[in-house]
Amino acid sequence: MRYITADPHGCYDAWCALLEKIRLTERDTLYVLGDVVDRGPEPIRLLQDMMARPNVVPILGNHDFAFYYLMRQLAREVTAENWDTVLSTDLLEQYAGWQADGGEITARQFRQLSDWDREDILDYLAEASAYEVLQQGSECYILVHAGLQNFAEQKPLEAYELADFLGGHADYSRRYFSDPHIHLVTGHTPTLSIHGKAQVYMEKGHIALDCGCVFGGKLAAFCLETGQVTYVEGLQA
Repeated sequence: MRYITADPHGCYDAWCALLEKIRLTERDTLYVLGDVVDRGPEPIRLLQDMMARPNVVPILGNHDFAFYYLMRQLAREVTAENWDTVLSTDLLEQYAGWQADGGEITARQFRQLSDWDREDILDYLAEASAYEVLQQGSECYILVHAGLQNFAEQKPLEAYELADFLGGHADYSRRYFSDPHIHLVTGHTPTLSIHGKAQVYMEKGHIALDCGCVFGGKLAAFCLETGQVTYVEGLQA
């Protein structure tokens, strides 16, 4: 079976409960639509659990990218000659913004790791996909984190910039693809803000999977072969 989930945001207990509930085996594949880190209590532990599972496919989220980019930049050796470019005002402002948006716990747990483990995590994120395309019978599923900014129906996916997959929010009021067999599968936007429920939204060619796990909602997994959705309770307020 192939499953898709999104935005676990450091909710390690919910992650483990979901894997147990869908009975994930080595013969199955689980796609994670980004935002593994930040906000929740155990982002690094969750990320390392994913890394240990060859049947888990990471798709980059905006929080994951911010973590990767800032840690790579701040890991550069600072010298008298380059300190003003490495530690630029812009970089420090980005770091402060990431910390305020839930990155503080990720940074703190990341600092507690060995140099080897830190490098291993950053290499793993560097290899994460920006998108995946899956086929199930006549149905085509385009997996991204946030949506498709600067969308044009005939535009090939490889022509989009990374920011088009990570930023903004999909317009769930419109159908993107005229072909009803093409589905845009996203995380990033909590479904509570789409249809008022912490449940997967499946309308107008969309499958929105971020059910607000870290905000007291649910962590959801959609099964490609059966179309069924499995839920576990998220972080309790």
